This record gives sequence, structure tokens and C-alpha cells, in this order.
Amino acid sequence: MTARAKIKGTAPAGAAGAGGDRTCIVTGALLPRARMIRFVKGPDGAIVPDLDHRLPGRGLWVAASPEALDQAAMGRHFARAQRGPVAVPADLRRRVEAGLAARAQSLIGLARRAGAAVAGFEKTRAALKGGSVRLLITARDGAADGRAKLAALAPDCVRAGGLSAAELGTVFGRDHAVHVAVTDPGLAERIGETLARLDGVRGPAGDHDAIPGTPKVG
Repeated sequence: MTARAKIKGTAPAGAAGAGGDRTCIVTGALLPRARMIRFVKGPDGAIVPDLDHRLPGRGLWVAASPEALDQAAMGRHFARAQRGPVAVPADLRRRVEAGLAARAQSLIGLARRAGAAVAGFEKTRAALKGGSVRLLITARDGAADGRAKLAALAPDCVRAGGLSAAELGTVFGRDHAVHVAVTDPGLAERIGETLARLDGVRGPAGDHDAIPGTPKVG
């Protein structure tokens, strides 16, 4: 497949679709905003990620995937969408990844301080049994059997990944945390969307997600 997918009837790059969908400037695919990264051109001509969708200026949307972001970093897609020269950082994907990870950690921390998030297998299991969980987060490098045991307690509960056990642990002041339950509906939605984009940007979980020197934990 070429860098730009040949989709019949595709809207102009960055155009809005029904229900708030946007067109990826790289692939031409029309996708929900929750599966995309918004960029804007700054006053200095530099392309800047707008992870909160709040910065002024025309939005330039790219699918939240390693392939699309790496293609976008080459610059020509942004220049074509802007119809003029732009400055695109070579490490664009890493900047987006770091920003999404920090945003997710901040939101989970907000939920923790509000008493709306718990970490650890036993606390998460108790929350699931109580029926109050709105989002079940599992570390990307967590063991599959642990995920399966908790998922079986609430098969209809929304689940998310995105962060490593070390990254989740930082939020809770420990070395690692594999399982997290969020009970506040509003925060659960915001965290879930951020983690979904982060998961897309990082691609399939692999050995690079593991905590150095430690086995997978359940």
C-alpha cells in the first residue's frame, strides 16, 4: 500500500466529516477524532501537536499510528495541506508519544487524587466486583493471564492500555502498577481516549515496553 491510501470519495486533507470525523493528511482516510492527532502551524512556521484540540489555527489531522506519523514527519504532507513551507521536527512521533503519555498520567493522577482510581490486582478486582468501574487500565507489558482474570469479572467494562507498568506506577508512587480501575465516568472517558491514541501511536506492545530487568507481572 502506498503512503496515501487510495480511498474513493475521500475528502480534502484535514476536512471534517459527519459526526466530527477528520481526514488524515497522510492516508486520506476519514477517521474519528479520537483516533487521530491534531496539529497546527505555529507563528514561526513550526508544526505543533495539539493534543487537547484547543490551539487556534487550522487543524491538520494525522492518524494515530506509527506509520502515519513517521510519514508526516517527512514534511511534505503538512506542506501540501498548508499550501506552503512548514518546519516539521524529525522526532515528531516521539514528541506526540511523550505528550500523550504525560497527559494520560496527569489525568490518571487527577482521578487518584479525587479518590476515583485505584491500582493493584486486589484493589482493582474489588472495584470491579463492586460494579463501580468505568475504565479498566492494564499495563502494556502486563501478563495476559492477569488481564484475562480481571476482564472476566466485568466483560462489558471499557478497557485500555497505552502505558507501561513503570509509567502507571509513577502515578501511584510505586515502581510499577499493572492494573488500574477508574470509577469517575467523565475522567474515565478522557483517560480512555488519551490511552487509545497513545496505544495507536506506540503500535503493538512488545519487548520495548517491558520494565528493564523485570519479568512481566500480572
